[in-house]
Amino acid sequence: MYNEHMNDVDILLNPNLAYLFLVLGFLLILMAIMTPGTGLLEIGGLILLILAGWEITNLPINAWALGILLLAAIFFLLAFRQSRPQLYLGLSILALVIGSTFLFRGETWSQPAVNPFLALTVSVLSSGFIWLAARKTLEARRISPSHSLESLIGAIGEAKTEIFEDGSIQVAGELWSARSEKTIPAGSQVRVIGREGFILEVEAINQ
Repeated sequence: MYNEHMNDVDILLNPNLAYLFLVLGFLLILMAIMTPGTGLLEIGGLILLILAGWEITNLPINAWALGILLLAAIFFLLAFRQSRPQLYLGLSILALVIGSTFLFRGETWSQPAVNPFLALTVSVLSSGFIWLAARKTLEARRISPSHSLESLIGAIGEAKTEIFEDGSIQVAGELWSARSEKTIPAGSQVRVIGREGFILEVEAINQ
């Protein structure tokens, strides 16, 4: 029984498996940063990174490669905060490829334990995905709104759901989150009387 348990552990302690856990976990966390949502990406990425962390503590690694992986995360965050995002995004991808490939040490510090074909395939696919997805996200953040939010004040729209503490309305050809001090039935005509961030405050139009 003990030997079977040790064999199971040996199978899990595999540099190739650890490499996949690490890269996939990193990708899920990056996706969560770019498109925050339900939290599923964050949970999935965290689980994979925990598994990768367990592998790291039980396999020989290059400390310098771990430092490069930390730089990859820093460069990625800078890409969303600095005026030259493509430069930092490129540096982040390069650091991720080098750091993840050489993190698990082979016979020498310069010889990665990860299968070269696996490392090449995953590096190309993950690099292409990060570059395209991050650039699209950055471009979307830099697009100016088609109209001023202030111009919506006084606009007439239609309640698409019942509105009280929350709801949605169609106004200016777009769907907006809305709220009202009084309950407004779905289908009612409403007027925008204010806004808080991207939430419009509305009132019913007496017909």
